[in-house]
Amino acid sequence: MAKRVAVIDIGSNSVRMVVYEKTSRYAFHLLHEEKSKVRISQNAYKYAGALQELPMQRTFDALSEFLQIAKSFKTTKLLCVATSALRDAPNKKDFLQKVKKKLKLNIKIISGEKEAYFGAIACANLLPAQQNALSIDIGGGSTEFSQIHENSVTNTISLNLGTVRLKELFFDNDDIEGAIKYIDTALEQIPQGDISTLIGIGGTFRAISSAIMKIEDYKLNKLHAYEYSAEILSTYITALLGSKTDEALYALEIKKNRFDVIHPGTLILQRVLNRLNIDKIITSGVGVREGVYLSDLLRNAKHKFPHNFNTSVKYLLDSHLSDGSFSIMLNTLSKKLFDLTHEYFQVDNIYRYELAIAAKIYPTGSSVHFYSQNKHTYYLVQNALEYGFTHESNTLIATLCKYATKKLPAESHLQKYATLLPQPYTTNVLSYLLSLSIALLSHRPRNIDFELSFKDGILEIHSAEALYLAKSATEALACSKDTFEVKFLNSKI
Repeated sequence: MAKRVAVIDIGSNSVRMVVYEKTSRYAFHLLHEEKSKVRISQNAYKYAGALQELPMQRTFDALSEFLQIAKSFKTTKLLCVATSALRDAPNKKDFLQKVKKKLKLNIKIISGEKEAYFGAIACANLLPAQQNALSIDIGGGSTEFSQIHENSVTNTISLNLGTVRLKELFFDNDDIEGAIKYIDTALEQIPQGDISTLIGIGGTFRAISSAIMKIEDYKLNKLHAYEYSAEILSTYITALLGSKTDEALYALEIKKNRFDVIHPGTLILQRVLNRLNIDKIITSGVGVREGVYLSDLLRNAKHKFPHNFNTSVKYLLDSHLSDGSFSIMLNTLSKKLFDLTHEYFQVDNIYRYELAIAAKIYPTGSSVHFYSQNKHTYYLVQNALEYGFTHESNTLIATLCKYATKKLPAESHLQKYATLLPQPYTTNVLSYLLSLSIALLSHRPRNIDFELSFKDGILEIHSAEALYLAKSATEALACSKDTFEVKFLNSKI
């Protein structure tokens, strides 16, 4: 596959483009993103779906400049898809032919089911694994649904429910009851099975989740994988649908560019919650564009990443690591230390994964600046460890990297992120184990040149080498348990 790929998604409300760069076979990162609110479907639904001249021209102009941007990044492949507005338009051929002739751009109109599938495989691959979840992508002209179980996607459905469509057909005429009846009738196609998690895709959902995040005074500035309860969402929806003025919408943290379509989108969401027994809400920062890219990237792997592979971890290692062998040793040693001591420390085995990831990517910050390695690794984890992690996992990994080789995590930090971190004792233990792993490798061996044993609170380090630096570094560490002791045996000291 090409190293740099641009993906353009022509929706009913906006045209978006992303540029991705591969760093290795399955690892990639975002180079650029562009959006233009062209609203190609404006007034179309009043005229049997026919696209109007001015919206088509806006879209043409945006596409022209998107192609210039893609060229500036030297992309070698461009994928362009169009969804509901062009799918429904009786005059779509006129627009497609003009774009192909003048811009040399081939637009692929995808079915509603394919649109649902692309959004869902993005969620299945780039969000933490979910059991029996339903994805919902509220667009301008249609709304897509898919069932997701772990990394498998089934039952893709597309309904003619969209924010712009409902606005023009019902809300512009103040026919809210008609909109409710229309939505509920369409939603009868959605199965009422064992689904307790709703994954939200698209601009309407992100706008609502972003607003809730601010109102709840959430401590992370990260929308992707943001989780909250269906009860919180339901309460917010009631308040939003009851807000009829710009001032009221501002108070609910809705941005001005969403005012005209936020009510139709929110009404769709409310009717979905009324139909299904949802407990948990997950916000997706990815959707159709990422799905189109992944379907190409993973075309020979059944649209799934390899088992135990995380594309964000691999991207960080590809881009910010100069010594892969040290990262591997640190990862291996931290897992050994955890396996030996976690029962003694009474730390749940579920935290082994976060400790191992923190150990693996801890060295990446030194690529930015050696003397502030911890700060930069902390930043990289918070911002670039994007896909496949819950916010709790991300916060714990970032915290471990921030305080590695230093004193135990600051009380102020533990308090600030108390809702996202384990109990302070657990965080402190994990922090100590990572710091101990780094200390034991102070001499930077080519391979781990010592053995470990543990009994009755005493960790013994067996080595034929002196391990002078490791011993000094270990003695300087603060342990979270007074009865824990590290002994160096068979050394030359």
